[in-house]
Parts: sequence; structure tokens; C-alpha cells
Amino acid sequence: MKKRGSISIMMRMIKLVKPLAGFMCLAVFLGVCGFLCAEFIAIMGGYAMLDILGFDSAFALGTVFTAVILLAVFRAAFRCTEQYLNHYIAFTLLALIRDRVFKALRRLCPAKLEGRDKGDLISVITSDIELLEVFYAHTVSPVCIAVIMSVIMAVFIGLQNVVLGLVAAAAYICVGVIVPVVIFKISGTTADEFRAGSGQLSAFVLENLRGLDETIQFGAGEKRIDELKTRADDLAVKQEKMSKNTGLNAAITNSVILIFDLVMLFAALTMYNAGIIDFGQVVISIIAMMSSFGPVVALANLGSVLQNTLAAGNRVLDILDETPVTDEITDGKDVTFEGAEAKNVTFAYGDETILDNFTLGIEKGKITGIVGKSGSGKSTFLKLLMRFWETNGGEIEISGTNINGINTSSLRGCESFVTQYTQLFHETIEYNVKIAKLDATHDEVVEACKKASVHDFIITLPDGYDTQVGELGDTLSGGERQRIGLARAFLHDAPLMLLDEPTSNLDSLNEAVILRSLVDKDSDKTVVLVSHRPSTMRICDTCRSVENGRMS
Repeated sequence: MKKRGSISIMMRMIKLVKPLAGFMCLAVFLGVCGFLCAEFIAIMGGYAMLDILGFDSAFALGTVFTAVILLAVFRAAFRCTEQYLNHYIAFTLLALIRDRVFKALRRLCPAKLEGRDKGDLISVITSDIELLEVFYAHTVSPVCIAVIMSVIMAVFIGLQNVVLGLVAAAAYICVGVIVPVVIFKISGTTADEFRAGSGQLSAFVLENLRGLDETIQFGAGEKRIDELKTRADDLAVKQEKMSKNTGLNAAITNSVILIFDLVMLFAALTMYNAGIIDFGQVVISIIAMMSSFGPVVALANLGSVLQNTLAAGNRVLDILDETPVTDEITDGKDVTFEGAEAKNVTFAYGDETILDNFTLGIEKGKITGIVGKSGSGKSTFLKLLMRFWETNGGEIEISGTNINGINTSSLRGCESFVTQYTQLFHETIEYNVKIAKLDATHDEVVEACKKASVHDFIITLPDGYDTQVGELGDTLSGGERQRIGLARAFLHDAPLMLLDEPTSNLDSLNEAVILRSLVDKDSDKTVVLVSHRPSTMRICDTCRSVENGRMS
């Protein structure tokens, strides 16, 4: 995770408010008006008291009562509207941020997401983004309101007496600035560690849910539970530390407010005894001071609350700032498939070289088979053809054009990629097939499923093509999932089909049906077929072997 300063994170997050700046300004204005109404309800009470006691008062008792009623009504209206606007801004921005995060994940997929904890990603997309609501609804606007209110109240009290106005200004600065900064520094990196630990715990739980069968089979339940307790306890310790910081924050804030209230009382009485101010100024100054801490107390509370929010924001920015391995190309060429060729391709994962001077020609309309040991680079080559990764050396061409110069949409239109492991969505079977062509008709889906030898199975289900496949396709067997993946490829109808162990989970009969679909019905297709099965490779026009990343 990239380490960013708190100010840097806040500035990045504030920039996101730009589309809603007008709403934010209105929320601040209404917030200031609302707090002024609340302040002057108390102040008007002071004028009423002066009038009752027979001292000089700027307002008569009847005027005070009328003003208080109006101020209360306006206070409610202003406060309600301000909160509505703040939350409208917050939840609208959360939707925009989620949209940006999902777009970023699409750019990063698959190279930057392979091997990354999915539970941690889920934590970022859900709880971390949700925490940003605190920043947008309870930080940006309240900070602006607190600054404006502090200036207004310091000036108002200063009109009673300059010294008392300075005391009030010092109180606002101490409570609204110094206290939260001190608490923020005391908190250290606890919130960052908590958010990271929370993501890791989510990943651990997801991993254990998926591996529950194996855990039960091998009697590893107690060990996994102990590990879960250890991680949860560690997270609880960090949560307890954050809660203590919150309590310390409240204690320090209330103590500072009490001290400044006493300072104001002492200063006002001292000047009254010296004849510098009258009794009315004493009363109004003290009431104004004691009733004006609401906005700055909200700032003081940010010292402990905001750190957790900024930690979440930092994790979200990590995704938004991540550079994809391959950028989407929109200013290149659109091509029609006429064949493909790999020329002296070199590729490595880190320090491990997978392909070394790999050369292979793929003739249009032919089936090219690739065999080799696990880890020899067969699957990697297919992913390079899809431009999921960039080659370290050499080049891959389609129709004589380097794939780095082909528009991504055109490249994806030329290719269908079927992996050994088919990802299914918690949707109907028909929807899972139509992922390959969202505007496909039902008849087109059925035809693709027939080619993939899965139609006969689907129609035996109670709901047929409307059957829900369950989360991750858990209600289907490995072979059934794989055949749905093949049906997608047939429906996509791309001229180049890249098949990575496409029949590994199928019996001989279903494999034969699918292979006949490739040879007989789609003879115009160009196929690159990776498989360990000799029976599968018999349909290939040419078969090449990969050893140590080289073609032989």
C-alpha cells in the first residue's frame, strides 16, 4: 500500500466534490444559518434574563419570545436541509467513487488482480468506500461551517469586548485545531493497520468458506478456527486502541472547553469589577461563548474518527492510482483476422522467465495444437495473445499488425478465450452464456449450447435456461461449468478461438461432440488448442511442443 500524507489524501478526496460544489456551498450556508439560529436562541435568552432582572436589554421580553420561536423554526428547517444536502452529496459521491473503482479494476484485470486477495478487494469496495461517507457528510461541510462560525462568534463577542473576543478565538482554535491534531498524531498508524487487518480478515474468511469441504475432510477445523480467533483478537486490540483514542479525545475536548469557559467567566467578571464592561456585556459574552462550541466540537471529534476514514481513503486511492500492465488502446487500428504470429517472444513473471524466444505461426482456418509440461508457458502464450500482459521482448502480430497497435475492442472482437476454470455469475444459465453477446437471442444461446454439448443437460433442469447457477456456479459440476464456458465462446463467434484445456473436465463422449463442433460446423474458425489429452490433439492440423519456454 502506498503511503500518502493525510493532507494529500484529504485534498484528493475533496477534488471529487467538484461536480457537486454548488450543493456543498449551499449546505455550508444553511449549516451556518442553522448554527446562528441555535446560538441566538441562547443569546436571546440572555437578553430576556436581563430584561426580567431590570438591566438594560437590547430587546424587550415580548420581542425575545417571538424571536426565539422564529429562530427555533428556522433552525429546524436549516438543519434538516443541510443534513439532507450533506448526505445527498456523500452518497452521490460514494456511487461515483464505486463507479471509478470498478472501472479501475477493469483496467487492472487480469494481470494486476491475479493472486490478489479477493476478500481484501471486497473489503475495499464495500466497507472502505462506505467509510468515506464520514468524510463527505460529516467532515468537509462541518469544517467549513466551524471556521465561519468561529469567525462570526469571535467577532460578536469581540463587539462586547476585544479581550473577550480574543479569548473566544483562542478557545475555538484550541478545540477545533490543536486538539484534533494532537489526537491524530497520538493515534499514529493504528487506523491504517486496522483497515489492512480488516481486509486480510475478510480474505481469510472468504478463503475458509470456499475451502470448507477440504477443511472438514482433513480435520483441520480447529487449526483454522484458532487462526481466525488470532486474527480477530489482533483486530480487536487495534479497535480497542482506537476506541481509547476516541474517549481521550472527548475527555481532552471537554476539559479544554471547561477551562476556556472558566477563563471567559474570570476575564468578564474582572473587567466588570474594573468598570470596563457592564453586566449585560458579561452575561451576553458568557452565554455566547458557552453555547458556541458545537461546530468546533465536531472538528475536535475528527481527531480520532477521521484517521480511520483517511486510512480507508488511502486504500481506495491505491486502486484508483494503480497503473495497469496493459492500457486499453483506443487510437490504434481495427483489424480483420487473417492469421497470427509470435516472433521471438520473451516473457517473464518477475525474475522467472516463462517464454524465451518463442516463435509460432497461426494459420487462418487451421487448428494449431500446443502441448507441453505444466509451467512451460502454454497458457501464458494465450494470455499474451489476448494482451492481458505485455511481452518483454519480441512481438505478437494479428493480420500483420502488432497487437500493441490494435484497438482493444477490435482485438477482443477477434478472439474468444476459454480457460480451464470458467467463472460463472449468480444468475441464470442463459445470462451466463449471454455474457459473450448481450444482445443474443434465445435461439442463438440454444445453438451455442448445443455446440458445447450442454443443451441436453440444461433442458432436464426444472427451470431450463432460467435456472440459477448459484454463487460461483457451485450448483454445477466442473464439466458443466466448462461446457457453459465453451458455449460462451461459440456464441461470441470470434474468428480466433483460444482454448486452454477446454475439455479437461469432460468425459470422452462430450469431448467428441465439442471437437466435432470445432471441426465440422466451424471449419472457418482458427483455433489455438492447449491440452494434455492425446485424444484432443488428434483434431489439430499442426501440433507444436513447448519445452523450457521454447517451441520445438
